[in-house]
Amino acid sequence: MELGLISLADLTPDPATGDVAPAGRRIADIVRAAVLADEAGLDVFAVGEHHHPNYAVSSPAVVLAAIAQATTRIKLTSATTLIGVLDPVRVYEDFATVDLISGGRTEITVGRGAFPEPFELFGYEFDDYDALFTDHFELLRKITAQPWVSWSGRHRAPLTSAGVVPRANRYPLPVWVGVGGNRGSAKRAGSLGVPILVGATGGALSRFVETFAVYRAAAEQAGHDPAELPVATANYLHVANTPAEVDRFHAHWAAYAAHHSRGRLQGQREMFDLQRGEDGALLLGSPQQIVDRIGRQYELFGHDRLLAQIDLGGMPFARVAEIIEILGAEVLPAVRKMNR
Repeated sequence: MELGLISLADLTPDPATGDVAPAGRRIADIVRAAVLADEAGLDVFAVGEHHHPNYAVSSPAVVLAAIAQATTRIKLTSATTLIGVLDPVRVYEDFATVDLISGGRTEITVGRGAFPEPFELFGYEFDDYDALFTDHFELLRKITAQPWVSWSGRHRAPLTSAGVVPRANRYPLPVWVGVGGNRGSAKRAGSLGVPILVGATGGALSRFVETFAVYRAAAEQAGHDPAELPVATANYLHVANTPAEVDRFHAHWAAYAAHHSRGRLQGQREMFDLQRGEDGALLLGSPQQIVDRIGRQYELFGHDRLLAQIDLGGMPFARVAEIIEILGAEVLPAVRKMNR
């Protein structure tokens, strides 16, 4: 099982100081975190995409290129690339370039997006988000599989024997699909036989068990072997050895909950404590408790990869660095022993 990190580059004020990192500093800290993760032996580093002032990264490929130059072995991926509003040719060219810079360590994780801003920015109708995703994802998959492409769809000009270059070191360039709680998205990914990343950041574990069950059933029905399809989760994670440390993390979690939901969701303590419970997805506690909680999820999901989001809610970089060190030294060895 692989253990990695994911950053959505949120610009949440630190609840203790009110400090909001400038976008440049936030991006620099993400690169620094990736370097530390590489040195600690973690397996994957993922960067999210948003087109809103609350976030620092709108182009994961650019940030991943900087990380590729500064690291030697860690895998690099987006999480998620909003393929519905982006040109699939440009997406492939960008990530193929990152793959060449990294020496073959790059993947793409695509998603539909939950907010309207990207659709407005790029001139699409939000109501078309499902059709746009279907069209653009089909073209992206075709491009990853062959250098010369002929294709036609509803939402992009057709291609006739078009060469898409440069070509990535990895052939085909791995493409995952990121989903939240939408079982329809999980079913579609299974039918297509593509790896899936499930955002296990809220709700009961039983909900995600059902998501993976739907995915694997759809894959099998479509003639794919579910055992051959990698699956992953993205979880909030924080190392806390004392009640005071739990309380401090709650302040960051609550600030992020309100920030990330654009004020629709406030971080009530009751909700937080439910996520800490046996059936919750929050990875919080001592290193051993975190190992145990990952093991519990592994028994339920049988997943191949876990991406931990540790820099949320204005978390100071010094604390992020401490957690990366702990993950590499105390959590990763136990996680690597988890085998399906």
